[in-house]
Amino acid sequence: MLALCVESSHARGMGHLYRALNLADGLRREQGLRSVFLLNAYAPAQRILAECGQPYELVTLDADNGWERDLVKRLGLNMWINDRLDTDMAHARRVKDLGLPLVSFDDWGEGAALADLHVAAMIFDDVEKLHGRRILQGPDYLVLDPEIARFQRLRKQPGSLLVTLGGSDTYGVTVDVVRHLAASGTRATVVAGPAFSHMAELQQVLPSNFVLKRNVPSMIAEFSQHELAITGGGVTPFEAAASGLPCIIIANEDFEVPVGQALAKLGATVFAGHHESPDWQLLTATLPIESMSRAGIQRIGLQGCKRVVSAIAGCL
Repeated sequence: MLALCVESSHARGMGHLYRALNLADGLRREQGLRSVFLLNAYAPAQRILAECGQPYELVTLDADNGWERDLVKRLGLNMWINDRLDTDMAHARRVKDLGLPLVSFDDWGEGAALADLHVAAMIFDDVEKLHGRRILQGPDYLVLDPEIARFQRLRKQPGSLLVTLGGSDTYGVTVDVVRHLAASGTRATVVAGPAFSHMAELQQVLPSNFVLKRNVPSMIAEFSQHELAITGGGVTPFEAAASGLPCIIIANEDFEVPVGQALAKLGATVFAGHHESPDWQLLTATLPIESMSRAGIQRIGLQGCKRVVSAIAGCL
């Protein structure tokens, strides 16, 4: 049994959770490996795991009382996988002292230094500062939704616009985006994530000719209905680009800035800047849709999950 230790909250967002779900599916499909999620108490994340039928345990991630030992013994864990962004050295040592292989994802914490495998698919700056016994860096190791293969298509011209700023949209960037689109007379479909808490503000600025969706069963299927998307700088623009859907990226967090810049260099997106001072004119600019769509399909492959699962299996 593998532990998938994930942090999810309104402030942290839900990208770690969704990536871990894709990984759990890949581990089961490719290697027959079972996983249990370990996560902090957060109702939207718990609801999603329950709907997926994925077993989970609630834990206090920042506790220093050796909570890992009881879980390893009780659940029969033989590997620990962290997708928490910033793990500390004390926790990593406790896991290693229990004799478990340790895997970490996009981890800037000191604990990454003890990782047997560090998957850094979304880290593009200061890569020389990454730590871990083995490091897999770059988009070839993205753990993306396998459903992309079924809906992938080349876009050729402007058309329907999608706005999706993540599972929680911590800073309510959706509201600002809708306000600017409405002022320019541009229509859009807006998807509010499962932890979106800015609905009252959004309803105040949402024009009647916009489409608002919640509880979308598949974001990949939703992508297929549009020709351009406005997204944050997490996993979403990678999945959109791989689907052939060009994106305009607005960074919600500082660490999303190099992600937006890297994807723009690949030609699959344009980067509008940090959410505190984005280039709003880019939201209605004329973009080379076909070349952006082709770049996304060609540059963001769909074999990353298999590569990562194979590397994880090699650590057992």
